[in-house]
Amino acid sequence: MGTAVIDIGKSNVKLTVLGGDGDAVFEARTPNNALPGPPYAHHDLDGIWHWLLESLRRAAGSCAVDAIVTTTHGATAVVMAGDRPALPALDYEQPLPEDTGAAYEALRGDFAETGSPSLPYGLNLGRQLYWLQTAWPEAFSEATDILTYPQYWTFRLTGERVGEVTSLGCHTDLWAPARRDYSHLVRERGWDRLMPDLAPAWQTVGTIGDEVAAATGLASSTRVINGIHDSNASYLAHLTTTEPPFTVVSSGTWVICMAAGGSLDGLRAEQDMLVNVDVHAHPVPCARFMGGREYAALAGHAPGSVQAEIADVASLIEQGILATPGFADQGGPFPGRMGGVTPHTPDSPALREALAALYTALVTDYCLDAVGAAGGIAVEGSLAGNRLFLQVLAALRRSQTVTASGDAAGTTAGAALLARGAPQPGERTASGEPVPALDLPELADYRTRWRARATVSPRRPRPAD
Repeated sequence: MGTAVIDIGKSNVKLTVLGGDGDAVFEARTPNNALPGPPYAHHDLDGIWHWLLESLRRAAGSCAVDAIVTTTHGATAVVMAGDRPALPALDYEQPLPEDTGAAYEALRGDFAETGSPSLPYGLNLGRQLYWLQTAWPEAFSEATDILTYPQYWTFRLTGERVGEVTSLGCHTDLWAPARRDYSHLVRERGWDRLMPDLAPAWQTVGTIGDEVAAATGLASSTRVINGIHDSNASYLAHLTTTEPPFTVVSSGTWVICMAAGGSLDGLRAEQDMLVNVDVHAHPVPCARFMGGREYAALAGHAPGSVQAEIADVASLIEQGILATPGFADQGGPFPGRMGGVTPHTPDSPALREALAALYTALVTDYCLDAVGAAGGIAVEGSLAGNRLFLQVLAALRRSQTVTASGDAAGTTAGAALLARGAPQPGERTASGEPVPALDLPELADYRTRWRARATVSPRRPRPAD
């Protein structure tokens, strides 16, 4: 029997069915395109739902499925009014009014309580809820539940409403990791009455509803698991194989460095460092940046569509070509910095690909230092298949071992583990061969120069509200 993993990322929606041996026996994907509004940019919940039903129908026709689990990007929730959304599910990249930001800052908890940095747009889920509540008070007054994003899809599949800590604990301002409870903001705004009971990520919430069974051909006994935040799914896969300290680099639209056994003391809220919580509600120091978008911006073409070699990295270093942060308009350890390439942007597609890999490895290396990364480094997601990135990172982290997941989406393997029940340490064997480091003696000096330039690059103009 197989486990169907619904993976709703910021850029793509994927459905993967893993067989008992962990291999994928069915895969489908589609772009995840937000709707522009009105009333604001929001997620296409119905479009995703119709695609999922059709994809589950195709999966059921080709393989056996006995469980479904959902993993999604963070900073998203659906405010429900009974069985329908009270308001469209806001896209966290929607700019929010400046006066909302100022009022919200006076209400949100400090970093010591929540482990959440103050982030732009709607990247703090509490900021989204505050704006929705104040800008659309009549619609919000009809709210019956606030469902974090994985749990919304669990509701669509089963009709059951539950909460879960990994989505509550990722820069939301809604969770206090040290107390393992909601933050003061939740109670002061009256949102606590809208929060469903919490359940473990691995709990079977119920079975699929009759309409889902009829639309997909799946057995009505198909179990639905609570679900998990996506980078925590990547992290979970390693909790079951490795004793701390270790670090997971979860990559996709975002690159998130999560350090098991790392220190919370070095986290700097103003540099997009934060405290996540794992499935057991344990705090995990994290640092992140929008690596997928920055990579594409530097490469100037689809990542991986052009082959770059070690000689291309050596050529960049020899020419002194530096790409300094940042190339995305949100997130990362160098906030507000305007990216640039000096002394010139390479003309060669291979050199641009190499520059993207080099830059992304340098920012990842910086984030790993910030979270006190120790032990092995496991790279998950899209960058796990980028050999040049891996080799540069291994050269930058010579005191640690860098391995790459054999699964191009580490979130899938981690999420699928939840169908087995409560994760147990040591229940699986770690996989992945160590990545050989590039032999580039000049890289250490290049990193020193890059870090010096990264902190003084020009400030990006503030986006209009």
